[in-house]
Amino acid sequence: MSKVQGGMKCVKYLLFFFNFIFWLSGSLVLALGLWLKFDSSTSSLLNNGAPETFFIAVYILIGAGGTMMLVGFFGCCGAVRESQCLLGLFFTCLVVIFGAEVAAGVFGIMKKNQVIEEVQNFYSNLIKEGGNNTAVVSIYHRILDCCGDAEEKTMCSNPEVKDCKAAISDFFDDKLYIIGYLGLVIAGVMVIGMIFSIVLCCAIRNNREVI
Repeated sequence: MSKVQGGMKCVKYLLFFFNFIFWLSGSLVLALGLWLKFDSSTSSLLNNGAPETFFIAVYILIGAGGTMMLVGFFGCCGAVRESQCLLGLFFTCLVVIFGAEVAAGVFGIMKKNQVIEEVQNFYSNLIKEGGNNTAVVSIYHRILDCCGDAEEKTMCSNPEVKDCKAAISDFFDDKLYIIGYLGLVIAGVMVIGMIFSIVLCCAIRNNREVI
């Protein structure tokens, strides 16, 4: 027999539905993290000795996404079985993931300029050093469809093409904003799950005390 009745039964099914959506969100976050990690364009630009600050937020997303899928499953079980233990574990995990998502979101937004500047400086150093770096420079030119920078365009056959520092900024701007805003949106959704889980957990405990 169900331990909760009336309005709390509605909360139970809302929590179950939330956890299903939460599991799907975890799949989305994990897929996004893996895409950002293994995207051929991003990998080509950053796997040649470039600063890997960008990947810190990506690793947080991958870890959070995988954990969200696991936690969503436990949350569904806890809601269906009306288990205080599973609901308490679910709430604790949500708090941890909430912190990770906020960290990824804040990192993506606050560190955006630092990541872009590091990659721009790396590109500038490649140009200055020349020699064996020509192959790496050509990768930047091919992927970003750019050439040189605002100060030095003599190496470009087409002076009208976008300079690479601006192209780098545009490229990482888009990806870091995706990380930032997705992290904050998911964190906001998790607050709802925390509220539902703690309300249902308290209702189960109170019903047991009455019995």
